[in-house]
Amino acid sequence: MSEFRMPSLGADMEQGTLLEWLVHPGDTVHRGDIVAVVDTAKAAVEVECFASGVVEQLLVEPGAKVPVGTPLATIAGEAAPPAAQTPPAAAPEPGVPALSPPPQWFPPLRHLARQYHVDLASVHGTGPSGRVTHADVERAAAPRRRVSPLARRIAAELGVDLGAVTGTGPGGAIAAGDVRHAAAARIAEPAPPKPEPSNRAAAMRAAVAALMARSKREIPHYYLTESVDLGRAVDWLTARNRHLPVPRRLVPAALLLKAVAVAAAKVPDVNGFWVDDRFAPAAAVNLGVAVSLRGGGLVAPAIHAADTLDLDQLMARLRDLVARARAGRLRRTELSDPSLTVSNLGDQGVDSIIGVIYPPQVALVGFGKIADRPVAVAGLIGVRPTVTATLAADHRATDGATGARYLHTIAQLLQTPEDL
Repeated sequence: MSEFRMPSLGADMEQGTLLEWLVHPGDTVHRGDIVAVVDTAKAAVEVECFASGVVEQLLVEPGAKVPVGTPLATIAGEAAPPAAQTPPAAAPEPGVPALSPPPQWFPPLRHLARQYHVDLASVHGTGPSGRVTHADVERAAAPRRRVSPLARRIAAELGVDLGAVTGTGPGGAIAAGDVRHAAAARIAEPAPPKPEPSNRAAAMRAAVAALMARSKREIPHYYLTESVDLGRAVDWLTARNRHLPVPRRLVPAALLLKAVAVAAAKVPDVNGFWVDDRFAPAAAVNLGVAVSLRGGGLVAPAIHAADTLDLDQLMARLRDLVARARAGRLRRTELSDPSLTVSNLGDQGVDSIIGVIYPPQVALVGFGKIADRPVAVAGLIGVRPTVTATLAADHRATDGATGARYLHTIAQLLQTPEDL
């Protein structure tokens, strides 16, 4: 038997609030399944389990705030391996009736099914061993779930349950006006008190401020900056995007993130953690990306193995991560294991950013806005798009020479964007 415990979702987390269980006693779970939603001072986080087996008992009720490490549930035995690794079942002995396997579904789908009032037990599963997939739930809910993309976005922002919205569009499709009408009607109904967004943002800022104060107190920071010529990168990006549909176009941030990740693989001393008075290199470049939240606050979830992704994959991961961060649906691993963080405030108009390292990481890269500036090119003055890259690094793990090599590697990689 194993225990599923309240995880640590960052160096500054001491306790968390269990918001929702996505499993029930008797459910079979596998390592990596999302089983609960936990609220920290920064975000609501989807939490995966570390063991496979059968959920025996849920020890903590939703709404309870408990310290990190508190047992939340017990998991008994080992779950059966996925169907792809399971040999065909033996034929039943004569005279012994065959037992039908119970319906199965991936735990994260419970939340989706509840939202749209779909009975999972009645859904025909097309996944391994008949398990219900996301597509199966969508098909089962299709008659009542035709939703325009704008309506879906507004529903997420206003917290409207689309399953309870009546569509007035063609064939009963849900339009943006239907969502707004449902939100307005809900305002008139009595509702349990919720924390004000300003309170949530204030709590988040307080948590971040406490961690940053600790960082400045304990970490001997040093700072380096380099002005990077992005002329070739911008030209390449413009040519690449010219004939592509909007969803497939790259933004400059994708090039900057990829260069940071590849450079970290080449200069691994900046990619890791300071733990127990020594540097522990990270096994992969899990790039933390600082994301500002609606209503205030900041989180820095990770794009895992960012140096191994091509630019299209990295762009897709970036869009997904930002959307889920702002919707409050991040996952445990995305918050607990970034090995190097990037803060890009260029869209806010700042020229450069001098960051504070997020412990136990040992470095943070900052980018300002991309702007046309006068530079010397081949002995002549020219105007080129440039960006100021800044490195904040931990002097216990690296020195200025290593930091300079890392920043210069980023600059060099951005001169050949086609190779990123």
